[in-house]
Amino acid sequence: MGGTIRTVFNLAGYLAREHDVEIVSVVREREEPFFPVPPGVRIRYLDDRLPRRKGLLSRFPSRLIPKEEAAHHWFTLRTDLKLIRYIRGRRRGVLIGTRPGLNLIMSLVAPPEIITIAQEHGNLGGHGPELRKQITRRYGRLDAVVTLTQSDLQAYERALKTRPRLLAQMPNAVTRLKGGLSPLTAKTVVAVGRLTYGKGYDLLIRAWAHVAARHPDWTLRIFGDGPRREKLQAAIDKRELTAKVLLMGSVDDVGSELAQASMYVLSSRREGMPMVILEAMSKGLPVVSYDCPTGPAELITHDHDGLLVKPEKIHAMADAICLLIEDEERRRKLGANAADKAAGYDIDVVGARWEELLHGLTGDPGGQP
Repeated sequence: MGGTIRTVFNLAGYLAREHDVEIVSVVREREEPFFPVPPGVRIRYLDDRLPRRKGLLSRFPSRLIPKEEAAHHWFTLRTDLKLIRYIRGRRRGVLIGTRPGLNLIMSLVAPPEIITIAQEHGNLGGHGPELRKQITRRYGRLDAVVTLTQSDLQAYERALKTRPRLLAQMPNAVTRLKGGLSPLTAKTVVAVGRLTYGKGYDLLIRAWAHVAARHPDWTLRIFGDGPRREKLQAAIDKRELTAKVLLMGSVDDVGSELAQASMYVLSSRREGMPMVILEAMSKGLPVVSYDCPTGPAELITHDHDGLLVKPEKIHAMADAICLLIEDEERRRKLGANAADKAAGYDIDVVGARWEELLHGLTGDPGGQP
């Protein structure tokens, strides 16, 4: 589960209306994907680990995926060979990579007749220095590099030693979720995402201690799971917020949970383009977010559809949340504007831009992948 996977499925489902679309999953460790596979989309697994027979090559770390790549631990010498065999076996179409390690492999081994597109689902500045060096040297071999935000596009324009054929900004489309618009009546604030350091939930818990002191009848619910769960729970208990801040775990129907809240909060230290902001907006929720690099400032118009807060400022975050708790009229105005903002990121709008991009790269009126 995760934002990138959700957006990949979303785009694949749209493109499958007119094209032959296959999602290539490098590793398989569960019987079924967390999210439902879109109609018309095939999934191919390169390293199926369900039988638990990994083989000798799986004991050795990847030689192709940089160690600074966040998903390095998933890749092995076996996945290297599987990836090379798959990519070199393509003879036509478009290959889209969804993370730096995969994009770098494409730049090395993709046949010239394959059109290669690198998606940046984070931001260039968020990668380690050695990984950035490889990106700046090798992304120019690709046909296209697509960033989520204008600020990250500018960072790539400055950094790349050699330009690909196309360097463009393309937002992710908001996922259509279950549940209607929120009535904004529940005394509940929601956050959604992996329980990792980058998501800044430790900062949010500290901020909520100040919110709870002023509004003890409001509750913060954090949906998601991850490696920092125990540390976050300890921080909640230490501040005597056990009944005020709830770690809800993973949830299949995030749309219904958003529709039952009155505000969304994003406390990340860094982001790419946080799709969860748009998903919350699509439910009519005003969003309070740290103005972290990158994304929030391109999605939120301050005091129009949400509030932007200086990064990692505890008291400023608490004050912004309390402002919307105390000012119902402003909360409702921002929520209505947020729903309008999200409509501009519907899959039909963003999908049409992808069709145009593919047509430009392939010369095919249908952009046939």
